[in-house]
Amino acid sequence: MENHLRAALILWLRDDPALSSLNAIEEESPLKSSAPWLGIAASASSDWGTKDRPGREIRIALELEGRADEPAADAALLKAIEQRTLDLPPFQSGFELASIRFLRARSEQRENNLRGALLEFRFRILEPLTE
Repeated sequence: MENHLRAALILWLRDDPALSSLNAIEEESPLKSSAPWLGIAASASSDWGTKDRPGREIRIALELEGRADEPAADAALLKAIEQRTLDLPPFQSGFELASIRFLRARSEQRENNLRGALLEFRFRILEPLTE
């Protein structure tokens, strides 16, 4: 289920016009893309099922790498990423989304005028009902 969520989230983020200024939105850090880009930095899952349905609690950290001198330069972009992530539709191929929660963010200045930001979310998902 974790792989289904990762794939659905990347497709969902790529389809947002507010994120069109990004050079890449990838499942991992892109190797050949210049900043700004967005990728999944890490994910981990644990059991979160019910009596009658298997489920997972999945934590995903999204990493935004941008190029800016000012700490607030990516603020609008980070807000758009957060909002788009929280708006992921509940019914997906391979899973049903029960909840999404923003957990934490971190930002840092990097070498060569790069800025990094990490947004971590908790997703609770269930295996889809079979008909």
